[in-house]
Amino acid sequence: MAYSELIKKFDRIRAYMRDFYVYGFKSRVEYDLKSARSYDDERRRIESWLGDYMRFTKTAEGKNVFLSVDSRINRRNPFYKAWKAKSFTDGDITLHFMLFDILHDPSVKMTLTELLDAIDQLITDAGSEMTFDESTLRKKLKEYAGNGIIQMEKQGRAMLYSRAGNVQWSQMADAVDFFSEVAPIGVVGSFLQDRLRDHKSIFSFKHHYITQAMDSGILAQVFHAMREKRCITIENLSRHLAEVRSIRLVPIKIYISAQNGRQYLIALHEKANRINAYRMDYILTVREEEICEKYDLLMNQFRKIEPHAWGVNFRWTARRMEHVEFDITVEADEGFIIKRLEREKRCGTIEQVDECTWRYTAEVFDTLEMLPWIRTFISRVTRMHFSNRTAENQFKNDLQQMYRMYGVDGGEET
Repeated sequence: MAYSELIKKFDRIRAYMRDFYVYGFKSRVEYDLKSARSYDDERRRIESWLGDYMRFTKTAEGKNVFLSVDSRINRRNPFYKAWKAKSFTDGDITLHFMLFDILHDPSVKMTLTELLDAIDQLITDAGSEMTFDESTLRKKLKEYAGNGIIQMEKQGRAMLYSRAGNVQWSQMADAVDFFSEVAPIGVVGSFLQDRLRDHKSIFSFKHHYITQAMDSGILAQVFHAMREKRCITIENLSRHLAEVRSIRLVPIKIYISAQNGRQYLIALHEKANRINAYRMDYILTVREEEICEKYDLLMNQFRKIEPHAWGVNFRWTARRMEHVEFDITVEADEGFIIKRLEREKRCGTIEQVDECTWRYTAEVFDTLEMLPWIRTFISRVTRMHFSNRTAENQFKNDLQQMYRMYGVDGGEET
């Protein structure tokens, strides 16, 4: 296959980009899912988009390739370039430009037959033998109408088509800049940014989660199913078992980690009748199914249990809640610690016990998910009580291991 920068389907390039950059760039020898020639073609294609961000190191095993992006300098997500490299057939691109040459202004309104005659005239004048039938044009107009760039207006028994008016959004350029880098499916904002090439972004990001761009297509399909209240069937890649499973789900919500940017689909596994979390980067395909008649009921049930979730671990029943309680010491001039507690707690309550002691209390599904956050107050914790004794013992054992690593005898008694 000859090398080409353009791509017809994004699924294939998403798989390569995920394997190269998210899970670690593989060498030509290590990558065994496709032929060596396919590897070279896809690697060169990706390099044409991300060459400025690729770095190389020499090791005993050979040359290692990795991605390096400094968010202080590069304020726009480089992975969006892949979405702008879609290929088109000659007919696709010709029909597109002829259609908008004819409908050059929103005031120009034409029926399907009139549009077809005008296109035929342009083709004849150009001396081309290309042809377009009524069905092809109707499908293209319907697609563009769905995307909001063609207006459809009923006049008597005839349907009139016209170009949608231009939206004056340049005054919202800063909002678009922010949206494109932090919001789900931010690639939409990136396409708008291309129309204002001279605009300089005012934002820089300490934590810039650029690999989300590769999951934009899958995420858009899930959002559409949620809006339609439909069931979906996904092909989910199991990294541990190295196999793809087909799973029928009812999509409920999208969670995005503020710590690492990872995106999860929270959904009801119909067969198992439980809520699970599925990593978006492991979902290969999404197929919409019929409307879920009990969708509103499921959402109401989910809203009741959601306040008890710290991460992405959910259970249907409150009888299996775990009690978490710990006290921390805060000096009179350390009000910022209390503000941090209020800001970072995702559930539970905070109360003042005495002049220097504050207590956090919560009922959660999984105490283990909270341990990394609780450890950030490790020098201030004076008392703790977990109903999950395994989690409490793990917390204390981790402390003992840390003491041994630093060669201390266990710290002060409290």
